[in-house]
Amino acid sequence: MSIIEPRTLKGFRDFLPREMLQRQALMDTARTVYQSFGFSPIDTPALELQEILSGKGSEETDRQMYRFEDNGGRSVGMRFDLTVPLARFVAQHIGQLGTPFKRYHIAPVWRGENAQRGRYREFIQCDFDTIGTRSIMADIEMILVIDRLLTKLDFERFQIRINNRKLLNGLLANLDLQAHSVAVLRALDKLSKVGPEAVVKEMVDLVGVSSQAAQQVLNLCQSSGESDGVLSVAESVVGGNELGREGVSELRQVLEATSAAGIPSARIHLDISIARGLDYYTGTIVETMLSDLPEIGSICSGGRYDNLASLYTKQDLPGVGASLGLDRLLAAMEELNLVQQAQSPTQVLIAYFDPLLQANYLKFGAILRDAGLNVELYPEPAKLKKQLKYADQKRIPAVLLIGSQEIENRQAQVKWMLDNQQDNLPLTEDLAAIIQCFTQKLSGSGADRQAVGLQ
Repeated sequence: MSIIEPRTLKGFRDFLPREMLQRQALMDTARTVYQSFGFSPIDTPALELQEILSGKGSEETDRQMYRFEDNGGRSVGMRFDLTVPLARFVAQHIGQLGTPFKRYHIAPVWRGENAQRGRYREFIQCDFDTIGTRSIMADIEMILVIDRLLTKLDFERFQIRINNRKLLNGLLANLDLQAHSVAVLRALDKLSKVGPEAVVKEMVDLVGVSSQAAQQVLNLCQSSGESDGVLSVAESVVGGNELGREGVSELRQVLEATSAAGIPSARIHLDISIARGLDYYTGTIVETMLSDLPEIGSICSGGRYDNLASLYTKQDLPGVGASLGLDRLLAAMEELNLVQQAQSPTQVLIAYFDPLLQANYLKFGAILRDAGLNVELYPEPAKLKKQLKYADQKRIPAVLLIGSQEIENRQAQVKWMLDNQQDNLPLTEDLAAIIQCFTQKLSGSGADRQAVGLQ
């Protein structure tokens, strides 16, 4: 039988231990931050009925959806985001959940798009949402969560760009472009990628907007300067349109609240050009850019969507939330040399010298694990050089060296791999001195964080 060439599908990837350790560390941080704001975890199936997913995002996501007929003859699709399944989820279970309902969901999604740097056909989203309230406080909290999340991930130079769909829709209403609003906003969403001339051309040639109206939309969206000045211009442009003025008011409230909450002004940027490509947004919208790598695109985006659940229930279930793009963030971290080379979560390797000491090694491992350490026993007797090489390759920070002579002298040696230092410690039944040394050095020096790729 011929050997099958091992390969992955285009746009899909395997993850080696180094990559998975970093991914897990990021997801653990996201979980910790989300839970600190009171968000609860949920999960939903990878597959949904096609009618649940189709027409809920955009024409692009409909084209990119993986869809097929299952064994029962039902038309099904693989979820392209976690927000549409959430709308179905809350419509189905809100009686048990109550409102407001705050959830987070960390799971893979699939889109059949062209693979490129930081964009794949299977990727992880780390979502958090609040369902069942129209209060602007939920919008404000969304931004606070994003800021806390990025700072906890040790990013300092980033910018949360905010806008409001009500402002944009008010402007389009004033220009009699309501009938073209979806197409205009999709064109506008491409501004940072294709530039103003291409956006105007799309509005005119494909949407049918007059060149004058297209330029008016673009002029407002390219307004720059202090937030108060930009909002004053926006207010004059939307005139008496109630929806547009409501959008301006909400933006003012968000800006004032985030400042009062202590977010540095340099991290918050009013950007009227942000439209977000998905059709379901209705109010506040956000995109988060890394200052040192803006070309990677937004690494945490979202906004308010007050009508999405109405497709599945008559109950009023407005929502607001955002999603951390885990894979895009990791691609950015790779480019910024922030990803560590750790190959293992092991903090302590117990070297294996003497088969007669096997029971001792197993006992030592159990005691150290009970103390909260990640401990690995080398699987077979081998020369010390080979075992130290293994620890170095895996970037294991500490190696515990105990042979027959150490047992006899009641002394143990600890080899610190990251700085090539060595300690001699008393070897007692409870390993108290060894545990104390590991606890102090691994937590104090940050070596354990390096071992799992966090520093």
